[in-house]
Amino acid sequence: MELLLAICAGLWYWIARTQVGYTLHAILCQPLVMALPFGIIAGDLPQAMIIASGIQMVYLGLVGNGGNLPADECLAGCIAIPIALLTKMDPGQAVVLAMPFGLIGVLQDQIRRIINAAFIHRADKMAEICNVKEIGRCATLYPVILGFFLRFPIVFLITYAGADAVESILAAMPLWITHGLSVAGGVLPAMGFAMTVYIIGKKQYLPFFIIAFFLVQYLKLNVMAAAIFGTCVALLIVFLRREQTENQMKV
Repeated sequence: MELLLAICAGLWYWIARTQVGYTLHAILCQPLVMALPFGIIAGDLPQAMIIASGIQMVYLGLVGNGGNLPADECLAGCIAIPIALLTKMDPGQAVVLAMPFGLIGVLQDQIRRIINAAFIHRADKMAEICNVKEIGRCATLYPVILGFFLRFPIVFLITYAGADAVESILAAMPLWITHGLSVAGGVLPAMGFAMTVYIIGKKQYLPFFIIAFFLVQYLKLNVMAAAIFGTCVALLIVFLRREQTENQMKV
């Protein structure tokens, strides 16, 4: 199971970050999405979704300005979720484990961009001799191959060989340290959600957030029910504003 999970994680990270066609890569990079195959392989889908939801909340408010990668949630999820499943790690500790890999992914992406510049220069030379096929390979094939050697090994090796090391480290840690990591892991998702609210930046929407909080807290609504109510409220606001705009245009 460890070998299969490591291979799946490595291939997932490579495919998701390859961004061929810029279609589903944003979805594949999300921890909640990758938790489904990881949980099925590990035989513990509920725990995989619990771990992934905590990691997802940390990276919920990220915005890649100018095409730059502020943090790599894909690498964080592809390493932290499998290791947490293999070592039976606490979800809060898994969130803390994911954070450094999210930053390492940014460095890895910068290295990829630097190396990819060589393909651009080669494409320029091929343009001078009208070699269209080689230009196409420089734009698609070569970056994909490079991405495999940059992305697959790091995830595969850490997931496959690192699970035992992480388990040994956790076993050797004093209880107060592991408890502290769990507490920190519980705070980080709240920080991610706060970033999302801050980015929205509209004070008139804060009452909806407060109402939703108390509905979940006191009426014990589950996540699905809260999402359905939220979607209906959002659609209602959009429709009312559209109707108001149309009436003003008629006048």
